[in-house]
Amino acid sequence: MNASNISCDEVIERLFEYLDQELDATNRAEIDHHLRRCFDCFSRAEFERRLRARIAEAGTEQAPERLRARIRELTGQ
Repeated sequence: MNASNISCDEVIERLFEYLDQELDATNRAEIDHHLRRCFDCFSRAEFERRLRARIAEAGTEQAPERLRARIRELTGQ
């Protein structure tokens, strides 16, 4: 892929690898370059970043004790 020729389809296809930092330096630089000049792809990448952050935050919250007690009651624990 050439940084000046990488298509939006290619960026979107590789977006999760990019966000997971699974690409080599050359491919990462190509996508970085594309994202700097393509607002649509940048917006998609930013949406995915924010979504991942929200999901990560949600995974750290504990259920209220009342809910946990109700689940224990229902499951017989």
